[in-house]
Amino acid sequence: MHFLLLCIVSSTAIFVIFKTIDRFNIPTFPVIVINYLTATILGFMIYSGPSGPSAILGSRWLPISALIGVMFILMFFLVAYSSRKAGLSVTTVASKMSVIFPIAFSLMIDPSDRLNLMKSAAILIALGGVVLTVYKPAKVKSDRSVIFVPLLLFVGMGIVDSLVKLAQQNFVHDNETALFSAILFLNAFLSGILAMFFYRKHRRQFLKLKAWGWGLLLGTVNFGSIFFLVRALNFRSDAGSGMDGSVIFGANNISIVALSVLVGLLVFKEKLSFINWMGIVLSALALLLFTLV
Repeated sequence: MHFLLLCIVSSTAIFVIFKTIDRFNIPTFPVIVINYLTATILGFMIYSGPSGPSAILGSRWLPISALIGVMFILMFFLVAYSSRKAGLSVTTVASKMSVIFPIAFSLMIDPSDRLNLMKSAAILIALGGVVLTVYKPAKVKSDRSVIFVPLLLFVGMGIVDSLVKLAQQNFVHDNETALFSAILFLNAFLSGILAMFFYRKHRRQFLKLKAWGWGLLLGTVNFGSIFFLVRALNFRSDAGSGMDGSVIFGANNISIVALSVLVGLLVFKEKLSFINWMGIVLSALALLLFTLV
């Protein structure tokens, strides 16, 4: 349970950091790339086992970590494009609703993770809570011709989380979590460096101390979000107790959404509608049901 709580706190901190750098008009792309470098270094620092080329190249999880790392960067660009073309509200709902993928995937591949009435109710209420909590009336009509973009985001982010579950379930031992996370972020960092050559306007931003400061902070909490998620999933597998994988993904996602919205209310003075408050109430009910499963 404590690993899940640390994951929720880390993931919510990511929201706060992105919100803050947006307020200060700091370019996001350099911060993202530096964040991946920071997370890579943290992983290697924490890992105490052999981390040489032979240990990494001989690991069974290397291909899947490379795939997840590349998809991290791709999803970043897709979120930006979808927000611009389809609207922020549609993009947010699409990205948050993608939690249905890892939930369903966990139920399929984990024999100890079984669906029951209480869990089904919690998942359905959680999904409803996500939609209502992040709902914002569209100020600008979205381009219906690009509706496939948030749909692609919905599928893509769901695949990323499902791949994390697949890696944890079949390839990553608990003592390898830090190394797996480091290589995952290393692949994301290398993908970001490659993308930088196509975004020349951002190159000078890498020389600014602000980008490095926020990148270091973001990388620290971003590493924690993946590291503690895998540890929470592994705790279930290794100890034979604790929350099921489907419950972990559901509780993690709904907690991040609700907590992020509350932080926006208290810290950034954002206004919540009646629908948003209803979403928070549903989120709290879903969390209660998840703890009782």
